[in-house]
Order: sequence, then C-alpha cells, then structure tokens
Amino acid sequence: MGIAYLKAKTSINPRLSSGDVAGFKLLFSLAIIYGLLSTVAYYVTHMKFITPLGIDAPLDRFSEARAVEHIRVLAHEIDGRQEGRQGLHDAAKYIKTQLEMLKDRAGSNVRIEIEQDVVNGSFNMMFLGHSLSLGYRNHTNIVMRISSLESKDTDPSILLNGHFDSPPGSPGAGDCGSCVASILEIARLTIDSGWVPPKPLIFLFNGAEELFMLGSHGFITTNKWRNTIGAFINLEASGNGGLDFVCQSGPGSWPSKVYAESAIRPMGNSAAQDIFSFVPGDTDYRMFATDFGDIPGLDIIFLHGGYFYHTSTDSVERLLPGSIQARGDNLFNLVKAFTISPNLKNAHQRGVYRDSAVSKDDEQQPIFFDYVSWFLVYYSRKQGMIFHSMPVAIFLLIPFFMWFSKCGLKCSFAALFDNIKGILFHLIGIIFGVIFPVVFSILRLLFCAHSMNWFAHPYLAYMMFVPCSLAGMLFPRICWNYFPLSQAPYLIKSSKQELIDESRFWGAFGLYALISMGYFSAGLSGGFLTLSLAALMIPAWIFFHLSVKYYGRESLTSAACFLVPTLPLLLHSVYFSVFLVQFLIEKMGMMGSIPPPHGYFVPDVIVGATIGALTGVCVGPILPVTGHWLARSSIMQFLLHATVISMALTSQFFPYTIDAPKRVILQHTVVTADAGQIDDISFDISVLDSNALPFLFKHAPEVAKHLKIDSDFSFNTANQSYRESWMAIYPLSDLFSRSLKFPANRDEILKNYSYFPHISTTKQQATSIDGSRRVYLEFSLGSLKEVWVTVLNITGPISSWSFANATLPAPEIVKGAPPSYICRLSGVAKENWTFWLETNSPGDIRIEVGVVEQYLMESMKKLKDSFPEWVDVIAFSSFLSTYIF
Repeated sequence: MGIAYLKAKTSINPRLSSGDVAGFKLLFSLAIIYGLLSTVAYYVTHMKFITPLGIDAPLDRFSEARAVEHIRVLAHEIDGRQEGRQGLHDAAKYIKTQLEMLKDRAGSNVRIEIEQDVVNGSFNMMFLGHSLSLGYRNHTNIVMRISSLESKDTDPSILLNGHFDSPPGSPGAGDCGSCVASILEIARLTIDSGWVPPKPLIFLFNGAEELFMLGSHGFITTNKWRNTIGAFINLEASGNGGLDFVCQSGPGSWPSKVYAESAIRPMGNSAAQDIFSFVPGDTDYRMFATDFGDIPGLDIIFLHGGYFYHTSTDSVERLLPGSIQARGDNLFNLVKAFTISPNLKNAHQRGVYRDSAVSKDDEQQPIFFDYVSWFLVYYSRKQGMIFHSMPVAIFLLIPFFMWFSKCGLKCSFAALFDNIKGILFHLIGIIFGVIFPVVFSILRLLFCAHSMNWFAHPYLAYMMFVPCSLAGMLFPRICWNYFPLSQAPYLIKSSKQELIDESRFWGAFGLYALISMGYFSAGLSGGFLTLSLAALMIPAWIFFHLSVKYYGRESLTSAACFLVPTLPLLLHSVYFSVFLVQFLIEKMGMMGSIPPPHGYFVPDVIVGATIGALTGVCVGPILPVTGHWLARSSIMQFLLHATVISMALTSQFFPYTIDAPKRVILQHTVVTADAGQIDDISFDISVLDSNALPFLFKHAPEVAKHLKIDSDFSFNTANQSYRESWMAIYPLSDLFSRSLKFPANRDEILKNYSYFPHISTTKQQATSIDGSRRVYLEFSLGSLKEVWVTVLNITGPISSWSFANATLPAPEIVKGAPPSYICRLSGVAKENWTFWLETNSPGDIRIEVGVVEQYLMESMKKLKDSFPEWVDVIAFSSFLSTYIF
C-alpha cells in the first residue's frame, strides 16, 4: 500500500525532486512566518493595542474621548475653519472659552495667562523648491501660559503648538483638530491633576498654518514670550491617526533623548528626517527650529490615514481609535520630562552656551528608532561612529580570525576576497529584486486600462510585487550557481559548499555593514536599519553552525535554527516596511500628475521599486542560508506564476473607493480686465494622480454629461487649461498637468459680485536722481466673500519692494522670459493692501493677480455634486487679472 501511494505521488509530481519538496516546505513556512509578522506590524501601526479612555475617565488621566468631543465641535459644529470664513473666528472663540474655563477652576498654586494675539508680517521662504514672499495680516493666535507662582518671566519654558485652521473644503478633524484637541486635553490634565510645572508651559493654538506657517511665524517674531522658549513640541497630522511619529528633531540631540527616555509608546526614527525634505509639504517646526529660531524641539505627526488628508472626508468618524490616546499619554510624560531637563535654556542662555562650544556632539543629529512602539533605541553621533564601524571591522577581520592560524596569511586574504565577491553576489540579487517588480509593473500597465489598482487595497501591491521581487533575488543564484572560490586550493578539509555558504553569508553581512557605514559617513541618520540587520545576523549564523553539527547542512531543522534568532530582526524590518509602504501608497493619491506617456507608469514603478527594496531588507538577511533550498527553477516558476496571477487579479480592481478617494481639483476661473469687466469664464478641472481626466470622464458619466462631453470627445482637441490658469494656488499648481477647461455662464458671476479684485496706483510714480522709479499701488479684493489667499506674480526689472523688509526673494525664471517674483497675501481687513515696487532699469512691470475665493456659486455646487462618491473634489473660484505699470 505504501509503495502504491508513493508511485501515485510520484506520477502526480514527476518533476519535483526531494530538494524541490524541501524548498517548497521552506517557502510556505516563510510565507506563514512573514504573514504573522505582518499581522503584528499591522496591529501595532493601526493602534489595535491601545484602549482609549472614555469620557468618564479619571481626571488625572488623558482621555481620548474628551479630546474627540473637542474635535467634534471644531470639525462639525463649526462650519469651516479656513482663512476668510467665519468658522475660523468661531474656532478661536471656542478655544479661548475652553482655556478660560480651565483658568477659572485652576488652583491657587499656579499662574495662568491667556492672550489672543492678532499677528501681521511679511517674510521670504522656500517652499516646494520655489522662492516666495509672504505677506499677512489679522491672523489670530490663542496663547495660554501656565507657570508656578515662584517662576520668573525669564524662566525657560516649553511650547506646545498646534494649528486650528484647516485647508479649503476640509472639516479638518485630523488636520489639525486632533492636534488642538490633544493640547486642550493636556492643558486640562495639567490643571486637574494638580501638577505644578517646574518650568512654564506655553500652549499655542495658531490660526494660519495651512497658509504656509504664518501663525507660527507671527508668534516666534512678535510674541512677548518668544525668547523664553527652551524647547517645543509641534503637533501635526498628515492623516487620521496611526503612529504619532517623531519626524524631525533638533537642533541638537537632547530633545530626541528626552523623548526616548520618557515616551510610554515611542514612535519614530531618525531616517524620517533624512527624507522629510523630499515630501511635498512642511510644518511649523521649521519656523521654530530653523528659519526664525534655533529652539530645540520635536515634530510629531500622525502619518496614517493619508487617504483623508486635506479632503472633505477628514471627519471625526475617520479618526483611528487609540491614536489620540497614545499621543496624549506620550505627550504628558514628554512635557514633564522637558520641564526638568538640565538642557532647557532660554534664548539668551542658548547663545551663551553656543558661544562657549561646550560640546559639539550635543549639536549633532542623533540616531534613534523605535522597536514596534515597545521601546526606543537612541545613540549619539559619537557613539554611532563606534557602532557603525564595528560591522565593517568585523567583516575585514573575520577571515583572519577564522583562517590565519589554520592556513596562513594567503588563505586569509583569499577568504576576504571571496567575501567581497559575496558582497557583489548579494548586491546583484538585491538589484534584481528591485528590477523585477519594476519590469512587471510596466508590463502590466501595457495591458491594463488604468494604473494604481492597488491604491484602495494596499494588500494587492504586496501580492503583485513581493513574489516577483523574491524571484529577482533568487534569479542570479539560479542562473549562476557557480561561485568562483579563491580559497579552495588552501582548504582541503572543508567542503566546497561550506566555503560558498560562508562567502555568501559574510558577503551579505558585509553589504549591510558598508551601507550602514556609508549612511553614517554621509551625515544621514537612516543607517540603523542595515546596522540592526548586520548585528542580528551573527548570532543566527552561530546557531546555524551549531545545528549543522547535529542535523546536517541539508536538514530544514538547520534552516529553522538559523531563522529563530533572526525573528526579532525580521519583526523590526517588517514593521518598518509595512509602515513605509502604507504611507507611500496613501500619498500616491496626491503626489501630482506627470504628463504621459511616462506619468502613467510612475506610481506603479515607485511602489513596485519600494516594495522590491523592502523585500530585500526583510528577506535579504536570511537568503544566504535559505537560498540553498529556495534557489530552484521550480520555485522560480511558482513565484513568477503567482506574480502573473496576482497582477491579472489586481487589474480587475477599481483603484478608488469612498474610503480611498480620487482627488480632483475644480476651479471656477474668472478672468477680469478691471473691477467690473469679465474677459473669460470657465470651469477648470485637474487631477492629482496618474489616472488622467479621460479616466474620470469614462467612469463618472454624470460629470461628463454635466460638462456636455460626448462620445466623440478627444483630449488632444479639448481646451487645455494651462498652468497660468492655476496661478492663484501657486506653487501647488506645479502638481498638475494636462488640465482641461470648459465653458461657464458669466451672468451668475455678475449677480453675485458687484466688483472684482483689482490693482490701481495710489499716487504719482516717483523717479529719483539715479533714475530708479517707484510705483505706489493699492490692491482691492473687490466684493469677494470668502477669500483664502492672493498670489501676485510680478515680472520685470524690479530692484526692491515694500514686502519682506524690502528684500526680494530669489526670482522664478522661466526659459525665454524675464525674472518674476511671487508674493502671497492673506488676511481679511477693511483696508486695501498698499505696497510699492521699485525699478532701476527701463521697462514695464507686469503684475498677474490670482485670488482664491471659497464661496461657491450654484453652478459650481451642481457640478461638484455630480461627481461620484469615490471622488473627493476640492472646489473654489479663482479671479485672475493682469496689469502693466
């Protein structure tokens, strides 16, 4: 009976050898292990391990439910917290009322001061690679200071900052109602717990972050307490919850060290600071730490739930349970730790300390990372020099340690040379692990009607790209099984396979060691990941060697003995990868549209390459050993078949859902000639990802019907909406390409507005003795109702102006055109804007004006309502005009 069964099994799988069967057993075992690790990572990153406290929680505990009640008021009971709308003033009033209620019930052992500041200013800055000037007026900040009765006005203080304005069209529950609510609850907890802070606490609720950090600029340049701040914590949200990530830290190393020592559930790593400059956005952190202050601090941001960031779906219902509880628990401990830190210094003390140059190491960025939000590993750059050099030293010395006493110097050098070849072999495998997903993503899109099918379902990206990435990593080993050994003539007693396995292992170890050292030497802070890979590979290799003596090199038990010690390493790698891929996929919906034909492929290529690289991080350390079983043609075929099936399945999924909407920008464009004349009017539409407008019109027939688009529609013959039409939201307009415009009714405009934004001269031009000419101008917003921002594009030979302390920003230069200077103006007032421009060269000055109006007319509302629920529409009107002086 046993013989018959064996014959039947052989006839069913005639091509599978015993080695193939062992390889598949290992492959499926690894799939289960990585599946379990991914589940743990998902559990942690989505705050499943946090139990939020209810509304009736003890008063000496931070309560998420109490914070959520503040968010509910700010995001839903108050209508619109955008600049130019009444809701922003209502939000400021609500916050101030809450603070005054806290002051009324505070004990007699604390001093509480509350101020409502109206800030004005003008300055230059770089944003998204563009040089801008910003002018603002009448923005509101609410400030509360809590201090002990014994404290002095000059005592160094701790600042907590969050903004209460929200972007156009968004209720702003996550961004940043969650920040305001967290700070309000921390303020309540400070008072109700009876804690008297040893150093003053300053709570800043700023009302103009979305307009490029204007509220924080106003505070740090004009507030009376600005020079007392010794440390700050900036709260932000790029989503609706998840990990409350430390994305930026500094200047100096001590803020992150305080965080490492005090956070209950630490979340963050120093690699985020390396890549933050590449993310299209910014936070108030730069105003305090770099641009207008050198205050040490932390930038702590909600990073998950990016689907809802800056959309109409950023509501209370979308908040990720447990996220605010984890933030609050960390924050209160962190604030307490800052108040007793010996490094806390006011501006004057920092200047004295910096001039004395007591410790240069204190000024350098540290390296830190959390281990699945359990604890945080932290070390200084000085310590990092030792840690990151040790693996390289081990790689160089291990051949001599192992072989010098046995076979002499030549043999040791031969072993080192073999290990270097092992580096090249492992590097080639990692490269192929990235190339394969990129190639397959391109091939899929050649046969698919649209890209980003994985956008609403991130697990599809793993299904598509992980199998082919693993196939790519195994490909060099299968195709080139021959490993040229240099040490073979010297080691007669050792088997060739044993030498090859050692060279592959130490090659992989050496690659991670060199990458770690390279990161560190470049002044970056992300080398901790490859350092941890290298560190845990050595004990795993020792266990493997011990197991080989008992079970043999061909036994899967030996492989298991290698894998078990690597599980802590693999868990951290998977945790890091799951977090990064989720963040990346969510942001792909707002990264902008690149012109075809390449733009269609870009998101899939980026996601494929990223997952390929992270597969190398997660699987690469175990591949030198497990590759012995996995590098088989049958497994390669299985992985490629799985890739093709996954891609065919994924192509059947629609990219968007109501929980992962497509972003569309809808602009009611009004081009005027003066205060009362309309030259042109249109509806302009653009998208923020690679699925262009033809995709939208195909799958949103009601929109096509509303815009009178028929079956003969051709994108190439349609009216293009060029970048100049989107000037009012510059520089965000750089994210758009291939926008279209459609006709609109001008009678509706004349019914709603009696006159339009316009510029006029206020007095006669002045010409000085040196020939320079100064033009005095006045800018009126007309009868617009809810103005968010105005952009001036000033072109010509100007040498000075009245903005930013008469300092021009770097000019924006378009090929073949004269230099232009961009200025953004914001803030509502009864008075018109007045300014002057000066030129010392002949030639006209051309001013293009773009004004964003948030009030929507009926035709605009009807068009917006025609979009399906899987589309999130950001709608506004832009009034454009041009003047020559």
